Amino acid sequence: YKIEELCNGGCQVVVLGTGDEKYENLFRHYAWKYPDRFSAQIYFSNDMARKIYAASDAFLMPSRFEPCGLSQLISMRYGTVPIVRETGGLKDSITDCGDGHGNGFTFKTYDAYDMLGAIYRGVDAYNSKDWKVLVKRALECDMSWGKSANEYIKMYRSLLK
Repeated sequence: YKIEELCNGGCQVVVLGTGDEKYENLFRHYAWKYPDRFSAQIYFSNDMARKIYAASDAFLMPSRFEPCGLSQLISMRYGTVPIVRETGGLKDSITDCGDGHGNGFTFKTYDAYDMLGAIYRGVDAYNSKDWKVLVKRALECDMSWGKSANEYIKMYRSLLK
C-alpha cells in the first residue's frame, strides 16, 4: 500500500468516515503503526469534518466517480487546497494549478501512482512560495448559486439576440 510511502514521506493523514470494512481496518492499522502520522476516525461527524477542514493544508478526494461533490468546495472555503481525481463534479470545480492558474491538484486515472504524483506535487508546492498564492486562489473561488444564476442569465440573453 502507498500509505507507507505517504507516512514515510513526511505527510500526515487524517481519515474521517466509514466504508468497506477492509479499508476501515487498513486505516486503523496505519493509525496504530504511525500514531504521529496517521489518524483514523472511523465514524462520521459533520462537526469533526469542519475541524479537519479548518486544520488541514490539503484535502484528498480520490473518488472513482463523483456526480457533484461538495467536500472539495467546502475545503476551499477553509483555504484547504483540494487534491482530486478528475471525474464528475470534481473535474468541473477543481482545475490543476500546474498551469499557474488552477485552484488545486488533479489526477486523471483511478490509480495509486497517479494519485501519489498529485499528492507529491502538492507537497512540493507546500514547501514553496507558491502555496500562499494557491490557498488565496482556492479561497477566492466563487461556486455560489449567484454566480451560476448570472452565467445562466448571460447565456439566456445571448440566445435572445
